[in-house]
Amino acid sequence: MGENEIAQSRLFGIIGYPLAHSFSQKYFTDKFQNENISYTSFTTFPIENVVSIKDILQENPNLKGFAITIPHKKSILDYLDDSTEEVKAMGACNCVQIKDGKLKGYNTDVLGFELSFKPLLQPHHTQALILGSGGAAAAVKFILTKLGITFLTVSRYNANNEEGVITYNDLNESIMQQYSVIINTTPLGTFPKVEEAAPIPYESITAKHYLFDLVYNPAETTFLQLGKEQGATIKNGYDMLILQAEANWEIWNS
Repeated sequence: MGENEIAQSRLFGIIGYPLAHSFSQKYFTDKFQNENISYTSFTTFPIENVVSIKDILQENPNLKGFAITIPHKKSILDYLDDSTEEVKAMGACNCVQIKDGKLKGYNTDVLGFELSFKPLLQPHHTQALILGSGGAAAAVKFILTKLGITFLTVSRYNANNEEGVITYNDLNESIMQQYSVIINTTPLGTFPKVEEAAPIPYESITAKHYLFDLVYNPAETTFLQLGKEQGATIKNGYDMLILQAEANWEIWNS
């Protein structure tokens, strides 16, 4: 690569931990190749602590934008110069655009989730259980509120007796029947630990239930398999990822 090409080269990436199997890296590398997008590359930045973002920015002056995944969607907020109203409202960011050295935060999880989640909704799907309380859950809550679907967050602990939060131990037949939408926002069941699944009473799931898993690898997690066996409607996070990746690309190029 000549000096001019280096000057023109653009780098994009994803930060998170761990990042052994990054959908984004393969997706964008293939995209750049298939669409003849030259002098452009995509890499992974596996960082355990979000403070390392300072080093990444310093060491990669041609970095023009990056995606954010577990566990940094909330902690990245402290490093942004600006963010959209959506990011401020939900306290989570999954896409950063770098312009003139300034970091602006966006949330494209909301768009990806809404467009992939809505087509399978039925009129009786009015109440949802959200498994997990991280950055991805924030986007899910934002969209459920927009769609008028009431929800409870299911967490391993609720030490502070937070309103709207229950623990897995609280789940019973009555709650399972009332809340016919169940959304997994945790990494449970992701490859290679495919046998893992959220500890919910799967025997209480019926054909009226709709299970949505933000995990995309494997295509059918144990969570979805167990729901399917009970006759539930199921959907994984693959479409959401594609929609969100394309929205990121649009932002990075705007």
